[in-house]
Amino acid sequence: MKLPSILFVSTMDGDPWGGSEELWSRTAFDLASRGFSVAASVVGWEPPHPRVLELAKGGIDLSFRPLRYPQWKRTLRRVRSRWKSPLVLEVERQIHLGEPALVVLSDGGAFPNVELLEMCVAGGVRFVTIGQANSESSWMTDDIAERFRATLPKALRCFFVSQANRRLAMKQLGCELPNAEVVWNPFNIEFGAAPPFPTYSEDEGLLLACVARLHPPSKGQDILLEALASPIWADRKWRLHLCGEGKMRDGLERMTRQFGISDRVVMAGHIPVDKVWSENQVLVMPSRFEGLPLAIVEAMLCGRTIVATDVGGNSEVIDDGVTGFLAKAPTAPALLEALERLWMRRAQVEDIGRVAAARIRQLVPPDPIEVFSRKLRQMIQQERSANAKSVGAIDTIARIRGEAPEQ
Repeated sequence: MKLPSILFVSTMDGDPWGGSEELWSRTAFDLASRGFSVAASVVGWEPPHPRVLELAKGGIDLSFRPLRYPQWKRTLRRVRSRWKSPLVLEVERQIHLGEPALVVLSDGGAFPNVELLEMCVAGGVRFVTIGQANSESSWMTDDIAERFRATLPKALRCFFVSQANRRLAMKQLGCELPNAEVVWNPFNIEFGAAPPFPTYSEDEGLLLACVARLHPPSKGQDILLEALASPIWADRKWRLHLCGEGKMRDGLERMTRQFGISDRVVMAGHIPVDKVWSENQVLVMPSRFEGLPLAIVEAMLCGRTIVATDVGGNSEVIDDGVTGFLAKAPTAPALLEALERLWMRRAQVEDIGRVAAARIRQLVPPDPIEVFSRKLRQMIQQERSANAKSVGAIDTIARIRGEAPEQ
């Protein structure tokens, strides 16, 4: 017999897949394996991403939404549905079909779609939200902020992946969120991982890796390339692997040539985490904004030194000067200062990485998915128990009044 149904709704539409999809999708697998009836509403990219196809194979009932709706269809649907957006209509249909005990709204940014929140509140749907990346430059107009203030507090939980982004979200909204809670994203390597460390030598120099989607507006690879192109690094020995893919790869390759460092920058593409850290000593994350990068947690688990901008939750896991080096701002001069401190201690990168490995294991649970799945299961159970008590109380009152026969 199937346990209560759960609907996951992912509103990330910038790419077919990203780090923000890991938490909800792996949790969906976990819940399905425990006997829950699990459905998911996702954007229907063509072709579907392999990870989306894995969801279908894992017993998740998938519903695909168009990436873009034709204008005539948007207009017709709004006229027929009193100005509900196509996204809301699609998710509303899923809810009516499955009557889920819980809806999980996940977004690659800090906040879910406000119309989905209003739909859940108006329909009495029990829901939680997952917010990932957030930015100091992301602010909403007063009318939108008011709509969020009216709906987000009614979620069973508003989950964030770092304390910094939880605080920033409340500042942007102009209100407290008593139902806000921080959870960990899962990682793509064993908790006890210990890939061999590439020994530092003066002949080969520092072996750096930047592991992120190739998207300078968020991940800041341009900041890193500009810093490494500074005259002070010209005569130093180093190599950089840019690990990842994205629609701005060509622009970054052109930038390496423009800066005269193309001979020392490798466009590595997607490669397994253990391979990245069997070949590199230092992770450099020059992001302009973040949630809490999987790449940082994974690199620390592998015992690697970190250089990162102080954005999102980075400072919550990196002890500046102890387990890595934090740039005070996502700018080339600030990153250059952090890289300079790394260079001065370049012979200690293995020792610093060893401290980082011990530190991250004090912070991160061995299985973040089991933790998050348990939180959702407990919420469902609490809601069912509360409903049972409510129904029992109504029956008792009815019997006292003689309005219902005793069972």
